[in-house]
Amino acid sequence: MPRYKLLIEFDGRPFVGWQRQDNGPSVQQTLEEAAQRLCRESVRLHAAGRTDSGVHALGMVAHVDLPRALPPDKVADALNALARPAPVAVLEAEAVSDAFHARFSCVERSYLYRILTRRAQPALDRGRVWWHPRPLDADAMHAAAQTLVGHHDFTSFRAGECQADSPMRTLDALAVARVGDEIHVTARARSFLHHQVRNMVGTLALVGQGKWTTADVGAALAARRRAAAGPTAPPDGLYFLAARYPAPQE
Repeated sequence: MPRYKLLIEFDGRPFVGWQRQDNGPSVQQTLEEAAQRLCRESVRLHAAGRTDSGVHALGMVAHVDLPRALPPDKVADALNALARPAPVAVLEAEAVSDAFHARFSCVERSYLYRILTRRAQPALDRGRVWWHPRPLDADAMHAAAQTLVGHHDFTSFRAGECQADSPMRTLDALAVARVGDEIHVTARARSFLHHQVRNMVGTLALVGQGKWTTADVGAALAARRRAAAGPTAPPDGLYFLAARYPAPQE
């Protein structure tokens, strides 16, 4: 069966997350149903990562096996047409070999978290940013974030219901920068624990407010207790940014 790699953008607000669930519509269900209407038989999508309810994506990658070969542009156009009016868009489709797997072939995932720091509430970006009406010190947040970069036990930053076998993860990069009225936090790693990015952002926000220091972040990491770190930032500002794969062999 021909396999297609899909680059997907979605607004997470109306969904219970990426993965199919019994308590509401998911992104996976929306696209699988569109593909089923296209092919007239059941198909399954496999994604580079799973997102929670309310979390968005600018560059989620998934793959799907279809029963017959179609031009990639036709696959993207058909899925987009059949998924309407759900806020999901297949930006690109590409024919790939059976060796490609959106999840298991992925070598790095990146996330973006947007914090709006102004007194006025968001009108156009409501549900797409974490509105923080008080100023945050982006430079202090960035300095503290470097404490978390590297290979660590991230128990303090994982959700209680996280099902990962180990809390050990290697965080390749964690950067904080001001962009106009917003603060952008970007994180890169091969894999993340459940709520890890949101918990790191919630902790760094305490630094931005002047309530915590870099040393406090280091102490929270060393404590290996969820209660030792800061609050979980809301899902509104979180975006699955990109998935990276090994370069094709010549």
